Amino acid sequence: MLWIKTFHIVLVASWFAGLFYMPRIFVNLAMETEPAATARLLTMARKLFRFMSFITVPALACGLWLWLVIGIGSGQGWIHAKVGVVVLLLVYHAYCGVLLRTFERGENRRSDKWYRMFNELPVLGMLAAVTLVVIKPF
Repeated sequence: MLWIKTFHIVLVASWFAGLFYMPRIFVNLAMETEPAATARLLTMARKLFRFMSFITVPALACGLWLWLVIGIGSGQGWIHAKVGVVVLLLVYHAYCGVLLRTFERGENRRSDKWYRMFNELPVLGMLAAVTLVVIKPF
């Protein structure tokens, strides 16, 4: 069980690194006017999104294993709330993909300030998930 927990923590931390950095690339893309720099940022964003998407699968698998096979949180309300937070983070992840495609088509209409605000959402998600796991409020 400790190995699964270890892998889950490392994989989730890696996923969050992408969730934190992707919108920062969007901030730079929204401000960039030089085509070569835009192309470089888009390449970075594509590679990061692929990594994020790849790492999410084993992160979720480990979390589900801890919950459904080992029984961590079974019958407790906090685990259901955490699953809800994870679902919202998956929606955020998918929306990052939508935004990336918008930039790739050259159709972005949002400001760098909007992306700066968008960048704060995964911090709230991480705070909520960690609070639920550590404090187990219900």
